[in-house]
Amino acid sequence: MFTGIVAAVGKISSVQPLEGGLDAGVRLDIDAGGLPLADVALGDSIAINGACMTVVAKTDATFSVDVSRESLNCTAGLDAPGEVNLEKALTLAERLGGHLVSGHVDGLGLVHRFEAVGESWELVIDAPHELAKFLAFKGSVVINGVSLTVNRVEDLDAASGKLCRFSINLIPHTISVTTLKHLRVGSKVNLEIDLIARYVERMLSVGKA
Repeated sequence: MFTGIVAAVGKISSVQPLEGGLDAGVRLDIDAGGLPLADVALGDSIAINGACMTVVAKTDATFSVDVSRESLNCTAGLDAPGEVNLEKALTLAERLGGHLVSGHVDGLGLVHRFEAVGESWELVIDAPHELAKFLAFKGSVVINGVSLTVNRVEDLDAASGKLCRFSINLIPHTISVTTLKHLRVGSKVNLEIDLIARYVERMLSVGKA
């Protein structure tokens, strides 16, 4: 489990195909940046841009993870060198500063608008229609591993199909300590819906068919 509070911005330094070629996935070597690794062991979980991955190798300042082809197909930002948001798995001794996050990407969003509004930034995301029922005004959502609050949500019948468009307000601190500053219109982002909403939907749907 995670909180969606980014602990450090690291950098994917290399992407190497696993044995079996590209269809078998890749190994990522990651510079941990300011993320302390002294308490990280092989087999521990670290969220990379919101996707929970298992540490398979490490040094004092770097670690490596293996990413399956399925995970690559379902996520963004894990297939090429570049900056990534990092968070170690939550312990029971830590504050839950964001919200309960599983590190399982539920879908890919597309940046519709990203622009300054006063001192803050407005980030507008187009999400797949199947995630619409999990997105609510003042509800929680994870974007590239960052726990955020939905300020506005609307369901649209776009020419290419139905979608859900929601808006986030990013304060300067969030911009400065995460990779969200690099987003542009058209950028793909990893989305994780609220964990509680996931179970509520399941409980309400059972027995209706």
